[in-house]
Amino acid sequence: MTRLRIGTRNSPLALWQARHVRERLLDRHRGLEVALHEILSTGDQNPDLPLAAMGGKGLFLKELEQSLLRGATDVAVHSVKDMTVTATDGLGLVAVCAREDARDALVANRFDALERLPRGAVVGTCSLRRQCQLRARHPHLRIVNLRGNVNTRLAKLDSGQYDAIVLAVAGLKRLRLEHRISEYLAPEICLPAAGQGAIGIQCRADHSSALDLVKAVNHPDSAVCVAAERAVVARLGGDCHLPLAAYAQLRESRITVRGLVGKLDGSQLLRSEKTGRRADAVAVGHSVAEDLLARGAADILAGV
Repeated sequence: MTRLRIGTRNSPLALWQARHVRERLLDRHRGLEVALHEILSTGDQNPDLPLAAMGGKGLFLKELEQSLLRGATDVAVHSVKDMTVTATDGLGLVAVCAREDARDALVANRFDALERLPRGAVVGTCSLRRQCQLRARHPHLRIVNLRGNVNTRLAKLDSGQYDAIVLAVAGLKRLRLEHRISEYLAPEICLPAAGQGAIGIQCRADHSSALDLVKAVNHPDSAVCVAAERAVVARLGGDCHLPLAAYAQLRESRITVRGLVGKLDGSQLLRSEKTGRRADAVAVGHSVAEDLLARGAADILAGV
């Protein structure tokens, strides 16, 4: 196979990620031609509605997956945190690129830290995961919904609609907007979403030539961490639009997985942390989820 067609959303960040994957593929396969096919997703067509009300971030995948299934594209590039943990029949997450910084970032024009935001300050984020953690730690802040691509969200901040917003560090770095970051939020303050900062490549299970090409850009350490985090979410029966978080870190042959489930109003946060062998990463993720379920996570998620 000498030509590969990549399906991607047409937002600036999605295009950056697709081009990044194209460059990694060209580095590893001489003579390969890679074309980008921009696809408008359902999620992007409704930029002002809350994701949870629309059915979650799976809306960013639908059209890209349909393009794969009908053969219009060979692979699709996604932010892993936007991918549902339940695989679509015939498709699979076949590679994960080297992960960027997984943390969240506070972006504010007049404040350099969450602790410095005054009572009643308006903080924007579309993530229920971020909302429950921010409300638990800073109940005096007003946490409100914020949708749109990175530049749209920054424009809303700059126009005075918000006092601060919370975005993924990875997206800001990739768009060369790291200078906008006021504070990097440690996982202890805001535990990241499963797969945050990681780029995933999806392909048809029967497309052997594309599979062989894509596997060459897989980053094993990142893939192991992502698998553990997605195992937490899968066992909880949840998805990325619910108030839950999962984050894994490797240290030599050991993996530590942290999970969190919270009530939207911040009145209760459940946390769990487990460590095990790298080879047992998925099992460690399941153990984190089981611990959370034993302490009432299912009831919290059912109430969202």
